Amino acid sequence: MSDIRDPHRRTGRLDGRCLCGAVRIVIDGDHVAGVGACHCTMCRRWSGLVYGTFDVARDAVAATGPVVRYRSSENAVRAFCGTYGSHLWMEMPDEPHAPYEMIPGPFEGTRDFPLISEIYVDRRPAHVPLTGDHRTRTRAEYEAGAFHIEGDDP
Repeated sequence: MSDIRDPHRRTGRLDGRCLCGAVRIVIDGDHVAGVGACHCTMCRRWSGLVYGTFDVARDAVAATGPVVRYRSSENAVRAFCGTYGSHLWMEMPDEPHAPYEMIPGPFEGTRDFPLISEIYVDRRPAHVPLTGDHRTRTRAEYEAGAFHIEGDDP
């Protein structure tokens, strides 16, 4: 099975900042110019609606300012601005080669990134219909292939 991210792999620079400007982020290197969306309970609680990210190689990310990290589960750490609270990224601390899952909002350069995947579609709220030609997975389909996911129970 081919990786749906492959046609969207890029190398280059993206500059971003949080809402208040206290955190600045520079991506300079490998990233995926495509967004994945998640509708699991934890991601909806964190994002307030739908959680969307794009993958970035860890060594391509440089952040300055008050970045705060919160271990939201056994396998995930979520980063946010310590001044105002803007969401920045999620990382898998026990998987040193896993990319950062960056929130696209802080980067103007992500405005044209297409939606390439959507998971937990059976948990998607009725008021969030995402359209387009992208891969979708239900909770069961996604969790069957994700060994580190313990479920989506509230």
